[in-house]
Amino acid sequence: MNKSQIRKKILRIRKKNNFKKLKVNFKNLLNILKSENIKGKNVGGYYPYNYEVDAIEILKEFEKKKYLISLPKIKNNFQMDFFKWSFNDPLMINEYGIPEPVTEKIEYPDILLVPLVAFDNELNRIGYGGGFYDRYIKKIKKTKKIITIGLAFSFQRVNKIKTNKFDIKLDFIITEKKRV
Repeated sequence: MNKSQIRKKILRIRKKNNFKKLKVNFKNLLNILKSENIKGKNVGGYYPYNYEVDAIEILKEFEKKKYLISLPKIKNNFQMDFFKWSFNDPLMINEYGIPEPVTEKIEYPDILLVPLVAFDNELNRIGYGGGFYDRYIKKIKKTKKIITIGLAFSFQRVNKIKTNKFDIKLDFIITEKKRV
């Protein structure tokens, strides 16, 4: 199957079933940060959209542990940046229907939680096809070390994703069952 076919299939499954009860284990995230010796305390998250893994609960846990939280804002030309956000701060809805921070304070995460549609065991991912995260990860890795962690449901794993030169592998992927 090509990326478009995989995307359609997984999105159909994700929409048809209610996976809200499935949760990614926060301790698995902390174990990754310990094992990678991550000192930074700035987490870039995302507001769940289209039945994605709910990163908000994970971000609440990070905020309790005194991490700085940031969320993405979509910009022109399929670009995005991350902006400081706290659970006390307001959000506005962007043109895609996704909540974004109101603030203009750009943050550069040390840890980036990445939504995805599908993944394979080689840490490749398929998103919605806009390339926002691939471009952002490529851009930020030029200036700082960052750990990328995909959040997914285990059923989103596929055997193999055909990649191209624009695709960026993730460092880790965590599901409700295990770490890839």
